[in-house]
Amino acid sequence: MIKRLQHIFALSEKGAKDLIKAVIWCFVCNLSLMIPVGVVMMTVQHLLDCLESGGNPMDGFWLYVGAAVAVLVLLFILHWFQYASLYLATYRESANRRVSLAETLRKLPLSFFGNRDLSDLTSTMIADCSSLDQMFSHYVPQLFASILSTLVIGICMFCFDWKMAIAVLWVVPAAILLTAGSKKIQDTFGTRNIRNKRAVADCIQEGLETIRDIKACSRQKVYLAELEEKLVAMESGSIHSELATGVFVCSAQAFLRVGLATTILTGGTLLASGQISFLYLLGFLFAAARLYDPLGIILQNIAATFNTKLQIERMRTILEQPLQEGREDFHPKNYDIAFDHVSFAYREGAGVLEDVSFTAKQGEVTALIGPSGGGKSTACKLAARFWDVTGGKVTLGGVDVSQVDPETLLASYAMVFQDVVLFRDTVMENIRLGRLGATDEEVLAAAKAAQCDGFIKRLPQGYQTVIGENGSTLSGGERQRISIARALLKDAPVVLLDEATASLDVESESAVQTALSHLLQGKTVLIIAHRMRTVAGADRIVVLEGGHVVQQGTPEQLMREGGLYKHMVELQQETASWKLKG
Repeated sequence: MIKRLQHIFALSEKGAKDLIKAVIWCFVCNLSLMIPVGVVMMTVQHLLDCLESGGNPMDGFWLYVGAAVAVLVLLFILHWFQYASLYLATYRESANRRVSLAETLRKLPLSFFGNRDLSDLTSTMIADCSSLDQMFSHYVPQLFASILSTLVIGICMFCFDWKMAIAVLWVVPAAILLTAGSKKIQDTFGTRNIRNKRAVADCIQEGLETIRDIKACSRQKVYLAELEEKLVAMESGSIHSELATGVFVCSAQAFLRVGLATTILTGGTLLASGQISFLYLLGFLFAAARLYDPLGIILQNIAATFNTKLQIERMRTILEQPLQEGREDFHPKNYDIAFDHVSFAYREGAGVLEDVSFTAKQGEVTALIGPSGGGKSTACKLAARFWDVTGGKVTLGGVDVSQVDPETLLASYAMVFQDVVLFRDTVMENIRLGRLGATDEEVLAAAKAAQCDGFIKRLPQGYQTVIGENGSTLSGGERQRISIARALLKDAPVVLLDEATASLDVESESAVQTALSHLLQGKTVLIIAHRMRTVAGADRIVVLEGGHVVQQGTPEQLMREGGLYKHMVELQQETASWKLKG
């Protein structure tokens, strides 16, 4: 049962157990609402007895006052435990759910993120989690508890008088069927509503990310018109979704009240014929009034559960994704990177690499070059197991990287890619990210080696300056140099450089290359560059074109051999003399 609840509601094991506890406490509280009915009936019976016998109605008054106070205390205690089981347990599970999602995302291959929209993931992490918080604090436990309490109270009613029980309960299955029968309609509107909200989130995020291009191309009006159209669609979808739910739920709740009328009519007829007493009629009326309240909650919760089920399914698609896992005892004999007949495709039928074989040896600089789209960056990321190959294998020191835990594997890699990622923190901490626990002196040494020290000291607070989101207050070249400093600080045996100097001016590029040549001694270096002068000093060059290795060897060998490498060198030499004509 625990496993079943975990799967249905995307809960942890403790969350499923807490859900059962919450259902039990809600069930007990629902039954406790019938206790005041019993106290009222006892009081009325006492008054009737006094009227018949001519006794004093005040006799036993304090007894009933004491009983009422005891009932209030009991209800307070029961509802306190219900509150703790509902809300406190729900928020604990909410925290666990978010941590579980974060842990799952941390272990997923990058191919998952390439196929999912960022705003969709953000919506799942924030909006869907918030919806589930409300679901488990207001909907699900009360739903199951109301069903159970209705069954128990209904059985008791039949034990007292089956005719009155039918008069009270006949509307229940009809109201439930009316609500449950609307599931398909509610699912349709709910799915459309989620799709509209996602479209708005996508449009807003796209606008924030491309605001400079939108302004540069004078597309503000076009963008705002598109956003307005999506907002109108979202608003309309939300109204229709709420209306679809409200029509069925309100109709079912109104239909429940018909039960009071049939209870009064049936009770009046039976009372007139002498088949029941006035006290019995009063008791059934009180019981019906108390019964229909949790039943109304059932109807609301059924509809709410229909809508929230869509969020659960979205979350489950993340939690049930296959994780990138492997062994943690990683002890390679060296740090040679070997591609052995590697093939890879981001999507089926769209191959990027095909039968690629080469070796990047420890202590050497191996350069990957070739036309754009040839698979250079992909090969670099496969070496670090950002993705898993679809054919062949990649080994590090003779160990298949697909068999090693990604975090264990990445401890041996330092990387600088084209897309630099910085955090809204101090410059010092952004560099220290390369090796947590590094001293300030070690951070300063890495910054100086990456030619960062000069521009950092010109910042308002130097190394303690907080840079904007993703380093927005820095230039592209400055961001890239901080990324290089971070990689140098890590001092890993394998270094991956993907266009690491692409955003640097000529002077800075030369200085950084000088620093790299001294600091990368004895390491396995895999570098990607489009500037031929950047790779001229490499120990080995691998030329990739169309996902295939078309040439590999030393720069001198490839120049003598001719082919694509020599052609690229000659082209860049020709463009060096290019100039604007007046």
